[in-house]
Amino acid sequence: MSIFRRIDPFLAALLLIPVAATLFPVRDGAAEALDTLTIAAICLLFFLHGAKLAPAQTLAGFRRWPFQLLVLVGTFVIFPAIGLLITLLPTAVISPVIATGFLFLCLLPSTVQSSIAFTSVARGNVALAVSSASVSNVLGVVFTPMLAAALLGSHVEVTPQSILEIIGELVVPFIAGQLLHRYIGSWLAEHRILVSIVDQGSVLLVVYAAFSTGVTQGLWTIVPPVDLLKVIALSSVLLALVLGLFIGLGRVFRFDRADRIVLLFCGSKKSQVSGLPMAFLLFPAEDVGVYVLPLMIFHIIQLLVCAVIAKRYARQAAEEEDRFDAAGREPGVDDSHAAAAVAEREDTDAKS
Repeated sequence: MSIFRRIDPFLAALLLIPVAATLFPVRDGAAEALDTLTIAAICLLFFLHGAKLAPAQTLAGFRRWPFQLLVLVGTFVIFPAIGLLITLLPTAVISPVIATGFLFLCLLPSTVQSSIAFTSVARGNVALAVSSASVSNVLGVVFTPMLAAALLGSHVEVTPQSILEIIGELVVPFIAGQLLHRYIGSWLAEHRILVSIVDQGSVLLVVYAAFSTGVTQGLWTIVPPVDLLKVIALSSVLLALVLGLFIGLGRVFRFDRADRIVLLFCGSKKSQVSGLPMAFLLFPAEDVGVYVLPLMIFHIIQLLVCAVIAKRYARQAAEEEDRFDAAGREPGVDDSHAAAAVAEREDTDAKS
């Protein structure tokens, strides 16, 4: 029985959701209702994070333009370069259609809700994660279609409506939350479980909606099991590569622990929320299920792996806090100040 107690309910749900979507895909009116519910969950997520963060913290995150530039370079330069290399693989290794799907995956912006959620779980810099994910997605409305037109040979029209939809779903709720921070910020700090439920619930909704869309397009009838295994293997290799890359970049640029966590989660992930609507614009409707298969598989693997990484970071943070307490931290002292104090004491001892 002890093994079942160690299973994270969120991870278990992530594994079961694709199965449920395959057995019970939503169609027609139900699919539209699910899309509406998913958008509402994302809006609520941004509102809660905006309300939880002090405006001064948020402004500090947006002022970190060198950090934002590093995330953008990883998302829209390094990732596409890897995608182009994948398209050069022999057809015996991967079919051209699946390879095109991987290239499309590599052109997408970073995730929003899961990047923020995992950063929060890992005790990272949530304000910086919000700004990084938001900047990536807003610019992704322009960058992704431009890159797709250049590298995929497809033409996508970026309309004012699409930009307004991004702003309406991401920016407006966050600003509304910021404006209400002084009224409900302290209450949310005392009820973190509410934000956690929205974080995880929005991820599960997006995964269910994506797999359900693929199933209704005949995904599992046109993809042989061998190709599916290849997609899983290549997605795992791609994720391992970018995770190692961004861990290394965090060390090279000597970011502190909280910022390295943001770089890892915002830089290594790709958005299914943004990717699926764009896929329907780029590819024929009857083929879209195959083209987005790498995105869906990569997305579920990145969620599973990043959830484990976030939990590990959280345990490390808890152990550090215990050491700070053992070192004589006064009750009520902020963790960051306590950590600095301990580090200063250790540095003084080393010099002496």
